[in-house]
Amino acid sequence: MKTILITGSTDGIGKLTALKLAKEGHEIYLHGRSEDKLNAVINELKEASNNKNIKGFIADFSDLNAVKQMAEQIINDVEKLDVLINNAGIFKTATNKTKDGLDIRMAVNYLAPYILTENIISVLEKGTNTRVVNLSSAAQSTVQKGVLSGDATVNASESYAQSKLALTMWSFIFAKQHQNITTIAVNPGSLLNTKMVKEAYGQHWSPAEKGVAILFELATSKTHQNESGKYFDNDKGMYAKAYPDVYNLIKTESLITETKSILKK
Repeated sequence: MKTILITGSTDGIGKLTALKLAKEGHEIYLHGRSEDKLNAVINELKEASNNKNIKGFIADFSDLNAVKQMAEQIINDVEKLDVLINNAGIFKTATNKTKDGLDIRMAVNYLAPYILTENIISVLEKGTNTRVVNLSSAAQSTVQKGVLSGDATVNASESYAQSKLALTMWSFIFAKQHQNITTIAVNPGSLLNTKMVKEAYGQHWSPAEKGVAILFELATSKTHQNESGKYFDNDKGMYAKAYPDVYNLIKTESLITETKSILKK
């Protein structure tokens, strides 16, 4: 039995993956923004999976201080984590900036998982064959310094694509720095049938289950144990080359330096 945390798990493939893992008897920690919704989903999944070991954490990932508080709560409440699935993400939003003036997609899709993961290393290191699965996307685009810092504004698709590339670049660096943790970036599949995709595009290509199946596999299957620092493209159904910037050391180092300086503010 593994102890598993899935961010953004009150909806979409996060919720469906949590249910599938709960049915297998794993201990599950959900995460959501709304306390009412989180509690409702916890109760729903307990009943549907016949598994009482489901708890949750509340944090609005557009508020980076809330993410830090959630990390502290995890350190205090969770003995060890065997799997962390950084699934929380946003595309379409009513506002493009966070209350701190950051690009909202960059904050939620990249800075929040970065903060969360880097701050709970001690809990991850206590896990057995620990895995970190970072949800990337087929949409990736070169990270602009101004978009990262919130000083430049681009359209939703562009900021989403940049945030997903930033997450993938950091994923590869994190894998190098923590060789005892299997870290994999994954494009779970393009235009899956989820709320986020419907809001963004009004259509879908593949069932949500396609994404659920790969997340379940990356979290539990032995076949992925030695694939750390790689990119799994579920549109192709295999490990594939990531976006070229991921392999560019200068760009990657500059991203991490810039990220640290933004988070110091």
